[in-house]
Amino acid sequence: MTERVVLAYSGGLDTSVCIGWIAEETGAEVIAVAVDVGQGGEDLDVIRKRALDCGAVEAEVADAKNEFADEYCLPAIKANALYMDRYPLVSALSRPTIVKHLVAAAKKHGATTVAHGCTGKGNDQVRFEAGISSLAPDLKCIAPVRDYAMTRDKAIAFCEEKNLPIATTKKSPYSIDQNVFGRAVETGFLEDIWNAPIEDVYEYTENPATQREADEVIISFKEGVPVAIDGKPVTVLQAIQQLNERAGGQGIGRIDMVEDRLVGIKSREVYEAPGAIALITAHQELENVTVERELARYKRQVEQRWGELVYDGLWFSPLKRALDGFINEANQAVSGDIRMTLHGGRAVVTGRKSDQSLYDFNLATYDTGDTFDQSLSKGFIELFGMSSKIAAKRDLA
Repeated sequence: MTERVVLAYSGGLDTSVCIGWIAEETGAEVIAVAVDVGQGGEDLDVIRKRALDCGAVEAEVADAKNEFADEYCLPAIKANALYMDRYPLVSALSRPTIVKHLVAAAKKHGATTVAHGCTGKGNDQVRFEAGISSLAPDLKCIAPVRDYAMTRDKAIAFCEEKNLPIATTKKSPYSIDQNVFGRAVETGFLEDIWNAPIEDVYEYTENPATQREADEVIISFKEGVPVAIDGKPVTVLQAIQQLNERAGGQGIGRIDMVEDRLVGIKSREVYEAPGAIALITAHQELENVTVERELARYKRQVEQRWGELVYDGLWFSPLKRALDGFINEANQAVSGDIRMTLHGGRAVVTGRKSDQSLYDFNLATYDTGDTFDQSLSKGFIELFGMSSKIAAKRDLA
């Protein structure tokens, strides 16, 4: 029986060439799998037909936009997930979504191997292969660009030699990955970290310096889930899409950073994530109102570790699953409304309202009606600082 390889297929030049390249290198039949996580571009049926025209024996396409929003973006919102305190894990979240579909296709078609188009330099190779090995330990993984030295020049030559039905136009100066949660841009002149990004780098966001009217929005949450925008019910996908439009129109969500890659190098990345940044900003503020202090303090530690695990490709790991349980429990009281002004590249919270609020006006006020017993504070401070005071007497003697 002929071996079968499932290929993560985007419809572009490199993965189209991979179909025939893998067949020649391994003698295997190739099944192409394309997953729509809101990246836009061509119709899925067009992509499926191209895969078959390029030599795939089967081609599957999946509209996974709602799945991606509900099962991957939502946990990131609940976790306030920002790798290195800035990056909302745009690409890292899409990889396990795709992995799940690749593994399902491998089981369905009796494939022994899964292939992807990643290089040996980035994080995505780890995200794909660690995810696949967690869901299906018996599957092998190959990466033609990394394992068979399939450079772009070789890909174009292969494409022309085999007369494949795909344009071999001049490559964009940037490497771009995008989905509904955001957009990642790297390489080209951005590799010189002294060079500032120029406007043509951006697609999801308008120039924040342009004069325009501010936009006020109210985001409603129930147990950490965004459920309404300005009082109108939304799915998680719709919340992200609507805020991509509105926050993006105000230039919100632009991130230019040098980040620590898993493989040990530092990489300059430019991100756009208007909906993600708006939702995480609102969610963080609602937590400030509804989550008890010690739980909130501990959750911030968990959030950092959760983000690192996801960034590092360990979405399906036991620790990540266990932390999901904690994060879901911590979100049980995170219900209410957050009002924000979107303007000039910033999402600024201006109002908070929740039936689960722990904010007590009568305890907080300095005016008439204050119920806080200030006489208790003197003794509290004495006891709270006692251990430091005792140590100071010793150390300063």
